[in-house]
Amino acid sequence: MTLELRKIVTYAENTLIEGGKVAERPLRLYAAAAVLRNPWHGRGFVEDLGPEIREIAPQLGEMLTAEILRMAGSGEAVEGYGKAAIVGTSGEVEHASALIHTLRFGNHYRTAVGAKSYLSFTNVRGGAACPIAIPLMHKHDEGMRSHYLTIQFAITDAPAHDEIVVALGASIGGRPHHRIGDRYKDLAELHNHA
Repeated sequence: MTLELRKIVTYAENTLIEGGKVAERPLRLYAAAAVLRNPWHGRGFVEDLGPEIREIAPQLGEMLTAEILRMAGSGEAVEGYGKAAIVGTSGEVEHASALIHTLRFGNHYRTAVGAKSYLSFTNVRGGAACPIAIPLMHKHDEGMRSHYLTIQFAITDAPAHDEIVVALGASIGGRPHHRIGDRYKDLAELHNHA
């Protein structure tokens, strides 16, 4: 089964003012999404998803990573990152999961941005215009709350019932005016009060 790609959709957002205050450094969010035919659609329950994962996931990882790098300018510029997949209503959530929860997909992105953290994710079933929510975290530090962000957008005609949307997200910067600390501060405070 080869990749049947219908289209690639990109998304960009620049936040200049947050909470009525100008951001010292604008927050830049980017996403790239592939809309493809679900390779398991119409085949009933498929026990072994491996052949399609090995064939399709690396192509998606390479293609979407290239789009993110094009928008961000470089892998070094990317600070926060994440992934998401939505399977159309005739598919299983396992089909969405299969294409993003494999190193064959995620390692393209991890390597390109020099990441140490795992890729945060969502995987759901939905119809056309289902919100694509990509949770982000800092690529080097899971505890850095400034980069706990979510990119959300929708594709009006995707996924169709027999499609899957696979997406990568990136941030340049964290939340403007972040001031809730990080999880290490909480751990230290909780330890001192125990």
